[in-house]
Amino acid sequence: MTLTVTRADLAAPEVLTLLAAHAAHCSSLSPPESCHFLTADGLDVPEVTVWAAWDGTELAGVGALKALPDEAGEIKSMHTAAAQRGKGVGKVILETILAEAERRGYHSLWLETGTIEAFGAARRLYERYGFAVCEPFGDYRLDPHSIFYTKTLETPEAVR
Repeated sequence: MTLTVTRADLAAPEVLTLLAAHAAHCSSLSPPESCHFLTADGLDVPEVTVWAAWDGTELAGVGALKALPDEAGEIKSMHTAAAQRGKGVGKVILETILAEAERRGYHSLWLETGTIEAFGAARRLYERYGFAVCEPFGDYRLDPHSIFYTKTLETPEAVR
């Protein structure tokens, strides 16, 4: 499988369908107060960049990077289509987000995901890429349904 990653068109029916599937998936697993996904409208703002991973003409997954203060970013709306799970789609999207965050000179990335086993593959992916469990950040609060991760990025200044 060869994936092509592009900036997502948030008006495209395939993207809207996958974002709706992401919302439904999260909502089916966690209570409303523990669901932190962004809708298409919430993603369609200047501080958020969304990518789509395509397997030919089939949308395989999406992921987003939200700019935060202090040269940081938050990973949002990572979702792989059910038929594409286990094929490395999340890895490709995460690598795209990491590369963009480093290109922007971000010092750190942050994310929130679920604690139940349905989110286990996502947690393992983030941990393989060096994300470490941390306290809630930004407007998040302690929640038994959420776990938080952060990763310090190597900036050009740190490499010198």
